[in-house]
Amino acid sequence: MGVDFIALLGAGRIAPRDCIQPVAAARLTLEPQRAEHAEAMFEVLSDPALYEYENAPPASLDALRARYRQLESRVSPNGAELWLNWVLRLADDTTIGYVQATLRPQGRAAIAYELGSAWWGRGLASEAVQAMVNELAQHYQVRHLFAVHKHQNLRSHRLLLRLGFTPCSAEEHAQRGVDADELLMQRQLTAAGQGPVTPASS
Repeated sequence: MGVDFIALLGAGRIAPRDCIQPVAAARLTLEPQRAEHAEAMFEVLSDPALYEYENAPPASLDALRARYRQLESRVSPNGAELWLNWVLRLADDTTIGYVQATLRPQGRAAIAYELGSAWWGRGLASEAVQAMVNELAQHYQVRHLFAVHKHQNLRSHRLLLRLGFTPCSAEEHAQRGVDADELLMQRQLTAAGQGPVTPASS
C-alpha cells in the first residue's frame, strides 16, 4: 500500500516539501519546483515557439513567481489532488523546462511537460518524462497516466507514442470533456513504471 500524501498533508502530519523529492536522470535532474525557480523559468517560458498551438507566456515574472508559490502547497484547494511539479536542470545547472503531474484517486495522474525549443531534438524530453513516470509509479503508486495535446502538435504526439501512450476511446474523450481539437492519450504502468518505450530524439 502506498503513502496517502493528500491525507497526510490535510492532517498536517507532513510538510509540503516532504511530498516531492529530486529525481536524477542520465543527463538532467528533476528539481522540486519552488518560487525561487521563477526567474530561470520565466526566460524558458518566454520562448514564442512554445505557444504555436496553445497557451501564452507568463504575464510577468511576478505573476509566475506567485503561481509557483501557490503550487508549493502541493495540494489542490479542495484537497482532492496532489500537485507534483519539477524543474529540469542540466549538469551545468542550465534550466531547460519542467514536467508535472496532477495525482488523483485510484492511482490516476495527468501529466504535462515543456522544454525550451533550444533543447528540442536531443531526447531530453523523453528522458525527463520517463524519469517522472518512474517516480510516479514507484513512490506514488500511479498506475494510469493521461496526457492531452492539440491534434496539430505532432511533436508532442510522437513523444507520447514513444513513451508507450495510446489514444483513448471516443467514449473516454466524451466522458472527460476533451475539446474537439485535442487528443487524450493514456498509458498503463507497472510498479516499476515500465511500459513500452521507443528510443527517440525528442
